[in-house]
Amino acid sequence: MTMPRAAVTGARRIVVKIGSSSLTSPDGHLAGTRVDALAEVVWSLRAAGKEIVLVSSGAISAGLRPLGFETRPRDLATLQAAASVGQGLLVHRYAEAFGRHGVTVGQVLLSAEDVVRRAHYLNAKQTLDRLLALGAVPIVNENDAVATAEIKFGDNDRLAALVANLVVADLLVLLSDVDALYDADPRSGAGNRIAEVRSGEDLAGVQLGAAGSAYGSGGMVSKVDAARIAMASGVATVVGAAADAAALLAGADIGTFFHPAAVRTGARLLWLMHAATTSGRLCLDPGAVRAVVERRMSLLPAGVTGVEGSFGAGDPVDLVDPNGVAVARGFVNYGSDELPALLGRSTRELSAALGAAYEREVVHRDDLALL
Repeated sequence: MTMPRAAVTGARRIVVKIGSSSLTSPDGHLAGTRVDALAEVVWSLRAAGKEIVLVSSGAISAGLRPLGFETRPRDLATLQAAASVGQGLLVHRYAEAFGRHGVTVGQVLLSAEDVVRRAHYLNAKQTLDRLLALGAVPIVNENDAVATAEIKFGDNDRLAALVANLVVADLLVLLSDVDALYDADPRSGAGNRIAEVRSGEDLAGVQLGAAGSAYGSGGMVSKVDAARIAMASGVATVVGAAADAAALLAGADIGTFFHPAAVRTGARLLWLMHAATTSGRLCLDPGAVRAVVERRMSLLPAGVTGVEGSFGAGDPVDLVDPNGVAVARGFVNYGSDELPALLGRSTRELSAALGAAYEREVVHRDDLALL
């Protein structure tokens, strides 16, 4: 593992994500000793000249006990309330742990959309870059107190991958209570560790399992999805156990290393491909499918045969072939209310009949991501 070791040990800017299960005690409440152990690892990296962004779960877990809960609730409103209480406690605990090493932390609450909306993206990037320049450790978390689907269906793994792209990181480290990716459930005794992943072909037939721990919302599926996002953005990724964090970051032959792609994909298209919840679907004729998929062209009104769902201009939509299979995803230039009148007509015809504003594409090729 010479090349992965060099990619890990040579990384200068690193995004480290830690899951709830690695920060909580067996009863599901925040464990200060685990926060201290993580701070020790991050401090040693900073002492070696590294820049670290820490993406941390655990806000909900930290808020459970103060609100009188012994187990993680299921309803969204209570989860949000727990996150609201716990976020301040979590950051306070980090501030104490890092303060012992003379390190300042800064809280940055984000949602996945903050890395695609340009004004939000620039603000987030400027804040993170400035915190790093000032010698602070940014503590990033999903804005769980107001998030919806993220709490129920997502995990900070995905956010960490998008943050790694945003800050142009060299390395993403995903820490949890699982020591590596296996080709089968290691608890069965039949699983073998997958040391490296170079492409999706290396994951063919791999059983990833389902949800994560009782106190988190992620799992190995979430981590592999995040690793794929990071790979596409040119960021090397390591998945391993939080208990092995120091050894992982020293380049030990443990965990699973995901090789980065040679060319980085922009954050906006990464979000579109991996994080966007689409608002509708555009049905394409065979010619439009070939133009979009094979020739990488923009989608024009003439190639759209139908519109499904309700959406506005700028919303993400799926582009589906005549069989209903999604072949691409893109930011649409027209709302669902005005598109039906444009279908099957050329842009020249629309411009002559309705004005120059209707000469634009339904989805521009720069706003398209193939699936």
